[in-house]
Amino acid sequence: MKLAVVGGGSTYTPELIDGFARLRDTLPITELVLVDPAADRLELVGGLARRIFAKLDHPGKIVTTSDVDAGVAGADAVLLQLRVGGQAARNQDETWPLECGCVGQETTGAGGLAKALRTVPVVLDIAERVRRANPDAWIIDFTNPVGIVTRALLQAGHKAVGLCNVAIGFQRKFAKLLDVAPSEVHLDHVGLNHLTWETGVRLGGPEGEDVLPRLLAAHGETIAEDLRLPLSVVDRLGVVPSYYLRYFYAHDEVVRELGTKPSRAAEVAAMEKELLEMYGDPALDEKPALLAKRGGAFYSEAAVDLAASLLGGGGSPYQVVNTYNNGTLPFLADDAVIEVQAAVGPNGPVPLPVPPLDPLFAGLIANVTAYEDLALEAALRGGRDRVFKALLAHPLVGQHAYADGLTDRLIAHNREHLAWA
Repeated sequence: MKLAVVGGGSTYTPELIDGFARLRDTLPITELVLVDPAADRLELVGGLARRIFAKLDHPGKIVTTSDVDAGVAGADAVLLQLRVGGQAARNQDETWPLECGCVGQETTGAGGLAKALRTVPVVLDIAERVRRANPDAWIIDFTNPVGIVTRALLQAGHKAVGLCNVAIGFQRKFAKLLDVAPSEVHLDHVGLNHLTWETGVRLGGPEGEDVLPRLLAAHGETIAEDLRLPLSVVDRLGVVPSYYLRYFYAHDEVVRELGTKPSRAAEVAAMEKELLEMYGDPALDEKPALLAKRGGAFYSEAAVDLAASLLGGGGSPYQVVNTYNNGTLPFLADDAVIEVQAAVGPNGPVPLPVPPLDPLFAGLIANVTAYEDLALEAALRGGRDRVFKALLAHPLVGQHAYADGLTDRLIAHNREHLAWA
């Protein structure tokens, strides 16, 4: 089995390598190709990856290359984890929106739109290369904003599934609080990428007992603290929102906070410099503890599980993925991309039925989906007016003066990445 990771020079890749090595019975990889244009980073990451495989007695071969076509040729699955513009572009996404009083974040709001505009054309070009090299290969997208990128891939006819680590993070946290194995916890997870709620926590599977009320009663304070939301808000919602909902439920508070400290991108950039120095040590043969602070917890486990199921192996029967709605949420179009539990197999994901949603959640999902429609149109066709309309539609922007100012800033900061600008 051959897998390719585009963006393989990421400092996060050793986490993925560690998961591949430890879960080799679930996903028996014979060849892993790390693809990245940054040759210096790729050499450091690739060297550590080989040492991790060797230490854990994984028999697979690890290859590094900057040639996308060569890297994806013959691959059974291709994982996308790229960042167009690197941490420098992310730093801009997290800062210039604050000048207009709007949240600065790399996956939602104006910063998220900027990332989508930079990313969608690049991902589609890579996907076309994958299709030419091996039309049967699955594309697993971990590149943010996952919902918009996955929709672009599916709309272009690619065999693609979007993946995020939010759900598996909740599963692991809830399992620890309940003192059960993670495999026993099934989430009623619903929404869009980075706009989701856990409306039920079931033991044993989709038909199991819903213990969410018990979980909130016993551990509500801990859960609310992790979300950085008041317990009273979580209690009144009666569900567990993703921590990304704080950008919506406490927007002005978050903006004030972000204006008083360095951006997350600046923190990560410093961390990446230190990690790369560690990776250059030929004695290092395991993922360093610092990597846990980098973000993306449990991504490797989720990626292995999904790839194994898509390739006919021993993955979990139900997994949270990003895929076409196809009637799952009746208030959205069939070709909207949603993030829900799905039955996953070699023919792809099939979303599980979702009970009718409270209008409090359904309304926000519909609003952000409308924004994502416009964001994808802007990413595919370009133009200032399309960018403005997408920003005006976003509930974290929503006023024409803000949308105008943000449009000018977005284009100014991203001109080198936007062919039409």
